[in-house]
Amino acid sequence: MLSEITIDKLVRSRRKSFSLEITRDAKLILRAPEKASLSDIQKVLDRKKRWILNNQNLAKERASGITAKEFVTGKEFWYLGKLYKLQIINNHAVLPLTFNNGFYLSHSHLDNARGIFIHWYIDQAGAKIAGRINHYSLLSGLKYNRINITNARRRWGSCSNRGNLSFSWRAVMAPLSVIDYLAVHELVHTEEMNHSGRFWGKVKALLPDYEQQRKWLRDNHQILSLF
Repeated sequence: MLSEITIDKLVRSRRKSFSLEITRDAKLILRAPEKASLSDIQKVLDRKKRWILNNQNLAKERASGITAKEFVTGKEFWYLGKLYKLQIINNHAVLPLTFNNGFYLSHSHLDNARGIFIHWYIDQAGAKIAGRINHYSLLSGLKYNRINITNARRRWGSCSNRGNLSFSWRAVMAPLSVIDYLAVHELVHTEEMNHSGRFWGKVKALLPDYEQQRKWLRDNHQILSLF
């Protein structure tokens, strides 16, 4: 045992860096370079101890339903990397949900609040992600077939061998810089269906700070949810 932190799954591969993942049932998956020593792994655990414990506790709370979102005035919801407060309003003439530096939900639609929010996020994700994909497609010359917005919970994006790009609607909760990373990542997959050095080189050519955005997503993915 390296420390009081238990590694539930250790994956060694020809990667150059370490990666930590907390699963929905609070398990720790550590991905490490093939030649990483136990001492190297221990240093990572020591350095990331607080992050690991905090996210394991959060996962346990989620599993018990403690952190389920409530749709009441004052609750905050993520959009493009920022938190905005919700206000329940009695005006029945407006759309079920509107956004103007905050969320405004009609009281008459409270019973379907979660579904209304998801529908709104899907619409926003479609527009924002398509815009970034088209920007980087023109910049790089990389072509794609079509864009799909999905309800995926564990996969932010994917690229089929036909060039169809799919993204979870939850991505639109993240900062635009992170959306750029996801867009570039999947767009490059239209040419490189792997995670080789060549693949990452092309990602970096389009997005020099991609590692920073990738880290943000890895460290904060658990907050991008309605659950």
